[in-house]
Amino acid sequence: MYKEPLLTKRRNTTSQIAIVGANVCSIESLDYEIVENELFKQDWRSRKKAQIFQYVVLKWALALLIGLGTGLVGFFNNIAVENIAGFKLLLTSDFMSKKKYFKAFAAYAGCNIGLAAAAAALCAFIAPAAAGSGIPEVKAYLNGIDAHSILAPSTLFVKIFGSILGVSAGFVVGKEGPMVHTGACIASLLGQGGSRKYHLTWSWLKYFKNDQDRRDLITCGAAAGVAAAFRAPVGGVLFALEEAASWWRSALLWRTFFTTAVVAIVLRTFIEYCWTGKCGLFGQGGLIMYDVSAATETYSGPDILAVLFLGVVGGIFGSLYNYLVDKVLRTYSIINEKGARFKILLVVTICILTTCCSFGLPWFSKCIPCPTDPAVTCSTESGNFKRFQCQSGYYNDLASLFLNTNDDAIRNLFSTSTRDEFRISSLFIFFAAIYCLGIITYGIAVPSGLFIPVILAGACYGRLVGRLFASISKLDTGLFALLGAASFLGGTMRMTVSLCVILLELTNDLLLLPLIMLVLLVSKTVADCFNKGVYDQIVKLKGLPYMEAHAEPYMKHLAARDVVSGPLVTFSGIEKVGNIMHALRTTGHNGFPVIDEPPFTDASELCGIVLRSHLLVLLKGKSFSRNQVHCGGEILRKYAALDFAKAGSGKGMKLEDLNIEEEEMEMYVDLHPITNASPYTVVETMSLAKAAILFRQLGLRHMCVVPKSQGRPPIVGILTRHDFMPEHILGLYPHLSPHK
Repeated sequence: MYKEPLLTKRRNTTSQIAIVGANVCSIESLDYEIVENELFKQDWRSRKKAQIFQYVVLKWALALLIGLGTGLVGFFNNIAVENIAGFKLLLTSDFMSKKKYFKAFAAYAGCNIGLAAAAAALCAFIAPAAAGSGIPEVKAYLNGIDAHSILAPSTLFVKIFGSILGVSAGFVVGKEGPMVHTGACIASLLGQGGSRKYHLTWSWLKYFKNDQDRRDLITCGAAAGVAAAFRAPVGGVLFALEEAASWWRSALLWRTFFTTAVVAIVLRTFIEYCWTGKCGLFGQGGLIMYDVSAATETYSGPDILAVLFLGVVGGIFGSLYNYLVDKVLRTYSIINEKGARFKILLVVTICILTTCCSFGLPWFSKCIPCPTDPAVTCSTESGNFKRFQCQSGYYNDLASLFLNTNDDAIRNLFSTSTRDEFRISSLFIFFAAIYCLGIITYGIAVPSGLFIPVILAGACYGRLVGRLFASISKLDTGLFALLGAASFLGGTMRMTVSLCVILLELTNDLLLLPLIMLVLLVSKTVADCFNKGVYDQIVKLKGLPYMEAHAEPYMKHLAARDVVSGPLVTFSGIEKVGNIMHALRTTGHNGFPVIDEPPFTDASELCGIVLRSHLLVLLKGKSFSRNQVHCGGEILRKYAALDFAKAGSGKGMKLEDLNIEEEEMEMYVDLHPITNASPYTVVETMSLAKAAILFRQLGLRHMCVVPKSQGRPPIVGILTRHDFMPEHILGLYPHLSPHK
């Protein structure tokens, strides 16, 4: 993953000084730090109050647009899935009612395979980055990692339609994780001024051409995605705070809350429209997806013991789930590397297995007489009770779970006052099937979320425990299902506050808050004893250099100077064009220290850091001089700060775009106007643990390591996020224990 740069220091003097440099990796970091060069300062000094007001208004306007866009996409996803899957299930039920069992299976399997193959083809040929949940990638981006194509317009397109097709195909996946990625993609598309490739650009978004503002917008988008998926606006804000964002501040909290509120209003408006029956098979409903508020929440000592048992076992099952998902992803990565055809073949294979389980396992279940309660409708086609192969007046409990959309299956499991609706043997079979299918489905080339499979397995497990503890606990089995889902979510995701609020907003059951809090805390604590959360594992598996909020224990034994690698490339304040071109061609560095030397200063001193992207813009403009003299005033008059603003994904200037003549190679260029004159620096003796925490909390891309004593070169080296990675540090010092 890492390669050592074999570089030499390019200087105007004849002496060569070996100075240590930075790690080189194919995955780039984002420039969250504000580059305080002369151009930036001139731009801020010249800004008028009207421009500052316009900037503030645009930030809130973009938050509004992100909420509107994400809410509309979320509603469209729900309508599409309910209608496509509903048509498939109605067709199957129609054949089953006529006892045409083979035709029913052929119709069910044919629809599933067709939808699955279409979703896989979109992922394999158009946007491979759209496969999977997308939450680990968004989390990595907000940590400062610029992974390729994760927020591209093509990824957004495939994420929306691939998710619809994948969920409709009957896979044990959810559309909730992809909705987070979708919200982030919408925010990125707006924040970078659209897409030049697809002729969608807006000049009025020029103020947001920097990674810091885009980071804030994408945080709003991630929160909006959760709000749209679960109809949980407050839960969306807390999810962004607890799980997604690495940096947070009160101003961002306001905008994120505003964005999720817009999503909630959009969803409520369109859902009320669907009450009129104009949305096809998308039925009536509201912002509460699984209402369990009808159950009586009185609990005593035995109930608390049952809840503790739920939390402990849920934590164990959740950690096992993460372990098995990790193994499956490693296996699938080998298959997926072989090309698009193998990706599609794997998707179709898993689809056939899922279809056989969904249609085949209900045959092993006995028919149950419909409830005699007149308030309960024993429908043969929809609702809690499905007839499948049974005669009139009977229903198949396994078919009521398998031959339904995942949302309806969860609604069945969460249903209250239906203690004996599902037999214990049927719950065992469904739990084992969903648990295993959820594990082997994640990692195939379709957009797939983990929330719904985990909630589904957890709800089944919770209802099962509720039946087993019926003699000592008075809690409703529907409430046990909710607590079981919470225990599984805590055991896999390792979130607490956001999950608690999301579940409360999903179920409209505030009185159950103490028990949900308890089960989440217990399951997370138990699961943390075995491994990390599922998203942390996936980030590591993808090789993304994620900076943790805490330093590793072994970092306390090292100083900052111990992990820099080199030698380092530096420039003089007024550098020869040929030297800059050589450095850009022979290195992959994105930041270069600029050093002023005599006769311009009394002694060598660190002037700052200049970015590769800024050098390319400056060289493109050819503001050269034949002599080594200051000409910063001319550059300040020629360029504006926006000329050096970061372009959107895939639109940045490249070295190949430059056309430098041979005679220009011997000319000089003044780097002072574009040099960040106030980079973050640490003394070489600072502990690596302290440097890592500073690096992460400040959102840096480059951290300068300076010498402690006088009479040495003004910079020892540069630390980037790759220098803090365990693979790099333990590779340099293999005798260190990772846990001490």
